[in-house]
Amino acid sequence: MDFEEVLRRRRMVRSYDPDRPVDPALVDKIVRHGLRAPSAGFSQGWSFLVLTEPADRDLYWSSTSDGGEPDGWLTRMRTAPVIVVCLSNKSAYLDRYAEPDKGWTDRSESHWPVPYWDIDTGFAALLMHLSAVNEELGSCFFGIPVPAVARFKDAFGVPEEYSPIGTLTVGYRAPDKRSPSLRRGHRPVDDVVHHGRWAAPRRG
Repeated sequence: MDFEEVLRRRRMVRSYDPDRPVDPALVDKIVRHGLRAPSAGFSQGWSFLVLTEPADRDLYWSSTSDGGEPDGWLTRMRTAPVIVVCLSNKSAYLDRYAEPDKGWTDRSESHWPVPYWDIDTGFAALLMHLSAVNEELGSCFFGIPVPAVARFKDAFGVPEEYSPIGTLTVGYRAPDKRSPSLRRGHRPVDDVVHHGRWAAPRRG
């Protein structure tokens, strides 16, 4: 698919065809594309938990929900045949930048203007998301609720140093409910893109 077509077709898809599994080779291809993402110092402080077995997917949803009756969003999302949890590892970056060619031997987070371990893992997630679109699949990226993070990590044996920055669902699209948030529309380009310098505030 042409790259511009991928961008045009990109959506957060929340409904999937439960009767159409995704070929394991295609799942592997999508995940491997994520590993092509950039990372500061080539730290690659990320890991990805891929869930395709029904029991594993059920455990994911039960460990990340409140246990109540599933709402419409959760009911639709549970139809996804593939779940990829994206996790970042801050210590991999602190260790990498303590090496001689970087020199931050104190391993202090104060050197970092933003948490690049999370940003880089987000880059990888976006590459997987776009790769799914390129393969004519649907995908959605969303977060794990804060109160459920410890429960999720315990359920899947995730090491302490890894933090889930978000989850991708992947599968063949089914008729979906349009998000009401889209009514907001895109912000005008001139409001968000500034050439040369930020416009000075008006006075008077």
